[in-house]
Amino acid sequence: MVQLRLLGPVEIETDEGRPLALGAGRIRTVAAVLISEVNQAVTVQRLIDLAWDGEPPARARGVVHNHVHRLRQLLDGHAELVTRGQGYVLIADPAAVDSHRFRSLVSAARDADPRAAVAMLRRALGLWRGEALADVPGDRVRRTLGVGLAQARVAALQELGAKLLLLGRYGELVTELTAWTAEHPLHEELAALLMRALQANGRQAEALDHYHRTRRHLKEQLGIDPGPALGAAYLEVLGRGPAVPPPPSAVRPPAGPPPAGPYAEGPRPAVPPRVAQLPPAVVDFCGRARELAVLEQHLDRVPRPHCLVLAGGGGTGKTSLAVQWAHRLTAEFPDGQLFVDLRGFERPPLRAGTALSAFLRALGVPEAAIPDSVPERAALYRSLLAGRRMLVVLDNAGTAEQTRPLLPATPGCLAVVTSRRRLSGLVVRDGAVLVGVGPLTPGDALRLLANALGPQRIEADKPAARELVRWCDGLPLALRIAAARLMAHPEWPLGWWTRKLADERRRLQELSAHDADLAVEASLYLTYRALSSGAARLFRVLGLHPGPRVGELDAAALAGRDVARTRRHLAELCDAHLLEEQPQGHYVRPELVRLYAAQRAVAEETRADRDLAVRRLLDQVARLRPARG
Repeated sequence: MVQLRLLGPVEIETDEGRPLALGAGRIRTVAAVLISEVNQAVTVQRLIDLAWDGEPPARARGVVHNHVHRLRQLLDGHAELVTRGQGYVLIADPAAVDSHRFRSLVSAARDADPRAAVAMLRRALGLWRGEALADVPGDRVRRTLGVGLAQARVAALQELGAKLLLLGRYGELVTELTAWTAEHPLHEELAALLMRALQANGRQAEALDHYHRTRRHLKEQLGIDPGPALGAAYLEVLGRGPAVPPPPSAVRPPAGPPPAGPYAEGPRPAVPPRVAQLPPAVVDFCGRARELAVLEQHLDRVPRPHCLVLAGGGGTGKTSLAVQWAHRLTAEFPDGQLFVDLRGFERPPLRAGTALSAFLRALGVPEAAIPDSVPERAALYRSLLAGRRMLVVLDNAGTAEQTRPLLPATPGCLAVVTSRRRLSGLVVRDGAVLVGVGPLTPGDALRLLANALGPQRIEADKPAARELVRWCDGLPLALRIAAARLMAHPEWPLGWWTRKLADERRRLQELSAHDADLAVEASLYLTYRALSSGAARLFRVLGLHPGPRVGELDAAALAGRDVARTRRHLAELCDAHLLEEQPQGHYVRPELVRLYAAQRAVAEETRADRDLAVRRLLDQVARLRPARG
């Protein structure tokens, strides 16, 4: 079923999990209105009024027709967009629209018992990926469609807060409401709810401080005093009104001896709050249908894997893929998401103990209660995750050892690890599932360029666009850098810049973002620096080989080493995704990797050593020429 999304940037995703490339501009406004009124006729005049804020140009009707024609092409085979009377109707299952699912879940939660209602409301709020219609141009359409959705979102949070308060889950409530009141500092009902949660959590001073802070905001920005809801909460915190009831678990202490463990002699930790640490998803994410399908297949397995490893070379977009998929899974893991960049290929990498401390703080453990040793931190971390459904994203891992203490043990949780290495130790010892992430397909690479530069610029010179994809090896990092350079110079023809990249001597230099610490060369350097000395030297001398395909005998000749040792170093290069093993002892490498290897050879090998390596290779070829012929 096609997925239609308004709760964040406007998205249309096919049955295969492929986002459609809507492009930018008012086509997103047209799409948003049609999606919000799915199965209902929307007149052309209404589309014009919303798209141009009531001040359309003379050609507005033709522009709307063009946008509808483009949407029809994109939706072909996935949903119908038909003409009806003086307008159009998008025909689709209402359940495919995220705003419809949100309202249905909120409505169902009203009639459910408190625990079920909390789960439903978390699923509903988890559908949001940011501000509704975040990338739609025009104030009128956002006021018409977005304001009601934003109000419904706040109302759902109020309902969730009331249910958590009823269940005595005060720690969770404080964490969530703190973030929401920061976003909505003038919303009195949310402020009142946070005050009651703080009071119930034994934090009366913070509750009173929040009241005075909200009162000051209301006076300074709106010129009004607090209303009845906030005033009643203030009196309750002061002890002059009805107190918040204690949680059900506090009515009668459990029988039996006190619990053992790190909290036996002191206060037990609060109920772990819900955390949402995922970074924003890439707005124009495209492609990766195969990888997403593989991930979904593993998620549907019984029993599920507890760890998935996304492994690929630098610049292949592993983090973007992991974050994109993780955002889609927020309803599947209603207790929250943890995220950490392990900096596995930087110096120094993030230690597992440091990452565990950050996770424990996010889960509500006071700093003073965090154990000193890594094993104790890992044990406490897994205890807090027990019985919960949480997603843990461990980005940019360097080794299996760095990752292992951070893996959850409870069946309801899932860890998604990204790495430039295959992390075979996690696969062999921990039962992780390995998913390879390679370059984009040519079609997806062209779509990425079209999303960034506009389809008209790509269509104007498609052969040059295909050449650009080729020189970038289909790497998302290289393509985005190239697109950024071209966006800064809209007058540049694609063919002119493609010809610059055709020059091997300057290709790596051109594929760098001069105003940011991003470059294909820098990405390859991080991988290269992490190699053993033997594998690094083999990588350099392979740069003296002119072709993309290298045999293991030729590699041994270039390195001046025996075949057995060379095979071990070749395996390390494959594990780091600098080479790809082929049948019959052959290895291939992307063109950008070959250029970087040649660069390292010139920089780090003496002229005499380079000449000697080439002579050994030529002697090897001469010895094998009769057999090869």
